[in-house]
Amino acid sequence: MRPVMVLSAVVCAVAIAPAQDDARPASTNVRGAEYPRVHTDARVTFRLKAPAAQKVQVQPGGADNGLGKGPFDMAKGADGVWTVTTPPAVPGFHYYWLLVDGVAVNDPGSETFFGWGKQTSGVEIPEKGTDFYDVKDVPHGQVRAYWYHSKVAGSPRRAFVYCPPGYDANPTRRYPVLYLQHGAGEDERGWVSQGRANFILDNLLAAGKARPMLVVMDWGYAAKAGAKAPPDAFEEVVLNDLIPGVDAAFRTLADRDHRAIAGLSMGAGQALRIGLTHPDTFSYVGAFSGAGRMFDVRTAYGGVFADAAAFNRRVRLLWIGAGTGEEAFHTSARAMHGELDRAGIRSVFVEQQGTAHEWQTWRKALYDFAPRLFND
Repeated sequence: MRPVMVLSAVVCAVAIAPAQDDARPASTNVRGAEYPRVHTDARVTFRLKAPAAQKVQVQPGGADNGLGKGPFDMAKGADGVWTVTTPPAVPGFHYYWLLVDGVAVNDPGSETFFGWGKQTSGVEIPEKGTDFYDVKDVPHGQVRAYWYHSKVAGSPRRAFVYCPPGYDANPTRRYPVLYLQHGAGEDERGWVSQGRANFILDNLLAAGKARPMLVVMDWGYAAKAGAKAPPDAFEEVVLNDLIPGVDAAFRTLADRDHRAIAGLSMGAGQALRIGLTHPDTFSYVGAFSGAGRMFDVRTAYGGVFADAAAFNRRVRLLWIGAGTGEEAFHTSARAMHGELDRAGIRSVFVEQQGTAHEWQTWRKALYDFAPRLFND
């Protein structure tokens, strides 16, 4: 238990009557919590009751966080409630935590999400006119926990598998598979909890914009069994444990023409490395905010681009993209696409206007990527 919990046991969520303005509780709040509250102009009001505290701040998670440059100092009222309203935030999902006398704690009014290598508070800022990741009155797929034993790692592992609407209704139908990876400091829950991938797919399928598919989301870290200073063994886990296990446990179309791999940031690098060096396994590859900065088209990924005609025949889609607000990632993604184009390699470059290295970029990337898959 952290010291702040002992010294300031009065720190708790406070149910305060809604202010007489346009603000509403964030959709990411725990049930019944009135704060954080999101205003229609995207300002966010945070509150915390901590009478014994001397200083309380809101700390956004990272330089690219759309809440703005923090920390934001909170003001203490006579009732021991600390309050701050931030400037308008960028739409999307943002990590944050509270600093209570310098100690980082989660906001008791917010749900927690696994990011930054720990359970972290998060706040959702709606984007006007954007609803492709909302929960709508459409048929919904199911997200199932898939436990398997990894021979490579010598340990049990968990992946989440999105099964499209109607998966159980027709026991003879088989489906293509997208392997979808999270970023650094996150885990296999990220694409559903933060990314809303299941609702994105539900809405695309309901609109007839994508082909029904399974989506497999695994933990992107692995070490070989018994290794003291283990190299990254995730690629081996995917190829030797995960794919065979999924093909055995679910009704998949188990061939390269019906298998895709994509990911965000760290997961984008994994998707490029695994997908491009194993063209007999994958025919669709997507890199969301994760194209390499140092790129030599002649030697990259084991020389897979050396024969442009052969690559174009085998790889049905190489998708590269980033948000214009994440300068380094956007620059490297555009540069990679340019090098490939000059070498005669087909790839798709998609930029998300104004979004940074955050989930809004990756939600939009998936919304663009998924409809391009498995359209034979």
